[in-house]
Amino acid sequence: MREAEELRSWEAGAVRGSTALQSRILGAFLPPLVALAIAAVVGDLLILSFGESPATVYKLLIEGTWGNAYGFGQVLYKTTTLVCTGLAFAIAARAGLFNVGAEGQLAFGGFTAGMIGLHFAGTPNAIGIVLCIIAAMLGGGIVAAIPGWLRAKFGASEVIVTIMLNFVVLALLNWLIAAKIHVEETLHTPPIGTGVIPRLSDAIPAFSGSAANWTIIVAVLASIAMSWYLFRTRAGYELRAVGLQPDAAEYGGVRVPRVLFTTMVLSGALAGLGGINFVLGYKGYYEEGFAGGSGFLGIAVALVGRNHPLGILLSALLFATLSQGGLAVNALVPKQLVDILQAVVILAVATAVPEVQKQIRDAAARVARNVGSPRTAV
Repeated sequence: MREAEELRSWEAGAVRGSTALQSRILGAFLPPLVALAIAAVVGDLLILSFGESPATVYKLLIEGTWGNAYGFGQVLYKTTTLVCTGLAFAIAARAGLFNVGAEGQLAFGGFTAGMIGLHFAGTPNAIGIVLCIIAAMLGGGIVAAIPGWLRAKFGASEVIVTIMLNFVVLALLNWLIAAKIHVEETLHTPPIGTGVIPRLSDAIPAFSGSAANWTIIVAVLASIAMSWYLFRTRAGYELRAVGLQPDAAEYGGVRVPRVLFTTMVLSGALAGLGGINFVLGYKGYYEEGFAGGSGFLGIAVALVGRNHPLGILLSALLFATLSQGGLAVNALVPKQLVDILQAVVILAVATAVPEVQKQIRDAAARVARNVGSPRTAV
């Protein structure tokens, strides 16, 4: 009799464990899929309002992005920067911080990488790449250190400080380029002398003409490293603890101000890392205005990716595909239609995802109650 009870208890525990695993899997994948489905429906209605067939427009979008090597190369190029800015926002958000300054951090990171590549001309290119990457991360980290220190020391709102710093940093860079170090009749620096990252087309001729370069590998490695840092290290655990409940974390011995400061610096470093995609991998020089809103779009990428480093990879691919796809479908519908779709995805994530998560939790709770009820156990 006792063995039978133990067997039933073990079976109930196995069912609950399986239910919890299924709940986590559904919680990770189902909400974004629901958001995409909502965006697709809205997109269909908008396309029909222009008198076009949704199937034709979506087919053209796929053919112009994933359907040919050039379009796919452009998707990979745009994905690279968005991964970095998405990671920057996500890491800060995990600690309860709202970093809206990725635009300035991205630009300053690209600028510092360009300056190192320019002034260390003659250095072997492999060493130059490493130096430029370090410089980009330092540049972004330095910009983010200001709001990080103000938040940790005085409790200043990082939202306000980072927004203001965007204007300050971009204006400073604009002045430096226009007044000091630009090539005549342009708004970019001279070409860098070292640190150039090869394009994918050098190894895969099919990508010829696209801006895709091997910086994509750096972005993927950064995502993997951040996933390991967040979920496999003590520092990552402290960071998440501060984001969930700072008072409890402090009671447990975590130095909250230190975590806030270091997290903000790390966030800025990741944003600055994105600058090498343009400066080292595409143009080979720093150009005024190259960020082009990627810092702000990184916020949307992080939200759709659920602030998970690996989810951000998929989210960045989605937004890069929509961005490049807007150019591909411009002959049939206005490019702004894709901008609307991006906004709909963000709104759907903000509204539909919490409701889907609630339904998943309720369903898991009902299963757990049924497994543990006396009638089920008999």
